[in-house]
Amino acid sequence: MNLRRILPIAICIAIVVAIGAYIFLGKQEQEQKQRRARALQDQPAPVLVARATTSDVPVYLDAVGNTKALNTATVTPQVTGQIVKIAFREGQDVKRGDTLAEIDPRTYQAQYVQATAKKAQDESTLANARIDLDRYTRLAASNSGSKQQADTQKALVAQLEAQVQGDQGAIDNAMTMLSYTKIVAPFDGRTGIRLIDEGNLVQPSTSSGIVVITQIQPISVLFNLPQQQYPQVSKAFVAGALPVDALAADGSTRLDNGTLQVIDNQMDQTTGTIRMKAVFPNKQLQLWPGQFVNIRMLVDTLKQVITVPTAAVQRGPNGTFVYVVDAESKAGVRPITVAMLDDSRAVISAGLKNDERVVTTGFTRLSNGTKVNVQEGDGQGPPTTAPADAQPSASAAPEVARDGRRKREGAENAEGKDRRRRKSENAETARPTPSAKQ
Repeated sequence: MNLRRILPIAICIAIVVAIGAYIFLGKQEQEQKQRRARALQDQPAPVLVARATTSDVPVYLDAVGNTKALNTATVTPQVTGQIVKIAFREGQDVKRGDTLAEIDPRTYQAQYVQATAKKAQDESTLANARIDLDRYTRLAASNSGSKQQADTQKALVAQLEAQVQGDQGAIDNAMTMLSYTKIVAPFDGRTGIRLIDEGNLVQPSTSSGIVVITQIQPISVLFNLPQQQYPQVSKAFVAGALPVDALAADGSTRLDNGTLQVIDNQMDQTTGTIRMKAVFPNKQLQLWPGQFVNIRMLVDTLKQVITVPTAAVQRGPNGTFVYVVDAESKAGVRPITVAMLDDSRAVISAGLKNDERVVTTGFTRLSNGTKVNVQEGDGQGPPTTAPADAQPSASAAPEVARDGRRKREGAENAEGKDRRRRKSENAETARPTPSAKQ
């Protein structure tokens, strides 16, 4: 009966003691953290810095362009006839005037011969009429013949001369039609997939044509820029040719170098952009019609301007600023004016001088006048050495030592208890057990 009364009381006392110990240890741990934080605040803030430099900075405009062949033509027949020869291979590079296909020329050759013969016949008639005109003219001059007859003969000669000229026109037409039986390349380019075979009957109304030729050396790229950038591009374009780079999808691999060829004569009102065309030599065939590429166009170069890593530029309620580290290793807030900003570099037009040090990494503990532990860097990555706040300070050393001592004592007590438990288990195991016979 006494055991039943004592057991709940003991359990309550144990719970109260555990709660009190938990609260006491929690307060002690909180005080230790506060002491460590105060000790950490007394240390200089670890930062990476970079120096402001003076250099020439190119100004680029970026866009996405669509590659287009400089010239494209669907080669179609101009006369009716049967294809007797295909003189090109699919994907072949051809020159202007190279024969691509031949149409049966016999009909047009016969027409040419007929026109030539007709002209020869009319020339003979004309020669005889001229002889008669000369005779009638001399007879009329001596009053031996009629003047009317001489005038009539003169008109006949003029008629025959016009007929000979018509015959020459028929010859030229027949010659032209005969030349059309050889289908030639209109410009230098590359042939595509053949659209017709030998033996097919073709005529000028054939819409599909024989083959499509595209001129890819040189090649053009069309791209759009916002209308806000037009004045800058126009001013630079008037001053001279603007270099344009065609970049791969990664934005850094250069495919080819070209120049701006033309700015469109009107803006697109639906998108607020203006279209431009650049031409590239494409000697290595890195560009292909229909391909999308990144375009980077140089429009200006800023001479001898102050630059800092982009990571150093901070933004606040009053605008952009940087933390400048002075000779006493103290960080100070400095308002700046940013003229241009990209992924890696910022151009500062006001607020900084050459060779001043600005903080690029470690802004968490910074404020105006904070003492800093300076490490030189480029502002593009974390410091390679462990920061100073990763090491315990001298004032925090006793607390660290006490924590270590408590942990060691706890480990020793746990090890002793475990040793005693194993010894007890071994003793129980070694005690003889009664046999089944007993």
